[in-house]
Amino acid sequence: MNDSLSLRNRLNTTVRDIPRSGIRDFFDLVTTMKDVISLGIGEPDFDTPWHVRESTVFALERGATHYSSNFGYLDLRRALARYVAKTFGAEYNPENEVLITVGVSEALDLALRALLNPGDEVIYHEPCYVSYRATILLAHGVPVEVETRAENGFRLTRAMLEAKVTPRTKVLMLNFPNNPTGAVAPLSFYEHLSELAERYDFAIASDEAYSELWFDEPPPSALQVRDRSRVIVFQTLSKRSSMTGYRSGFVAGDPLLIAALKQLRPSIGVAPQTFVQRASIAAWGDEGHVVETRARYRAKRDLLLPAVRAAGLEPAGGDATFFLWCRTPGGEDAEACAERLLARGLVVAPGTFFGAGGEGHVRIALVPTLAECERAAQAFATLG
Repeated sequence: MNDSLSLRNRLNTTVRDIPRSGIRDFFDLVTTMKDVISLGIGEPDFDTPWHVRESTVFALERGATHYSSNFGYLDLRRALARYVAKTFGAEYNPENEVLITVGVSEALDLALRALLNPGDEVIYHEPCYVSYRATILLAHGVPVEVETRAENGFRLTRAMLEAKVTPRTKVLMLNFPNNPTGAVAPLSFYEHLSELAERYDFAIASDEAYSELWFDEPPPSALQVRDRSRVIVFQTLSKRSSMTGYRSGFVAGDPLLIAALKQLRPSIGVAPQTFVQRASIAAWGDEGHVVETRARYRAKRDLLLPAVRAAGLEPAGGDATFFLWCRTPGGEDAEACAERLLARGLVVAPGTFFGAGGEGHVRIALVPTLAECERAAQAFATLG
């Protein structure tokens, strides 16, 4: 018997059957290419702010290399409660309504494992972040996609949601500001969904990794809803503070939901490293570097947007995140469009990588340096 085949048959069937990520394969290929400008992967090119780096070094020099509580330093949870109060005007108790996490991905996995029984359904809207479906499957849930469109602002409507709700619905996953579309949702949207969650008996899990990257006005948060008894919200320093490698975030919500995550956390996970937590206190406590980061993304956006339009790519998303979500010229196939741009040295993500609703779109990430964005603008201009 072929040893590799034998081993594959012994794997967990859920793991075995998760398809390879098209976006990962695509960008693995891109790394082998020369003289391309990557507008594809959503990782900031900015350095982590100096005062956060200083705090990291200081923490290491002071011996912050030991185990911490599985729930994170209380000092950090207090800093997060202050951040939430200042940014969103919402009061959360750091003792029982906040948990430190290793970014958003770990937090979502932890939450779904704590909330789902095998066969429970999780509704999520797409286009969406590529890992949602796999995360649901690994928690033994059943993914239920809802395709959103530009005409409804890439948001769920009541009719769309109620058409998918069943007695097995346990969780509704949200992501606003949205990756990849940049769409945002008003507070009334969250309030309405909170009422539906009460009526149909499901929880809301809101991924808000991009909540502080916006161009028009600050978007609201599910943290602000009046009845948050069924709401948990996930945030991270990765995008806000250009700290992708730190893997530091938090989840906040109703005490009963947080208690469930705390009960599970010691068995399957740990909090971020102690020196990362100390640095995170400095990052969450400072808004100045975030204001500067937004201004730098705006400069890139102002540079690229006219050139993208001149190339026949029409922005179709919202005014948040560091992504431009664009319709392809004349309804061109998304992957064909991405391949055509790649031939000109421009790496973008085909919309279909984020779900069937992404057909006819590409995602452009404002992540290269300003100088590279200038080069990209010139390349787009030659396509017009």
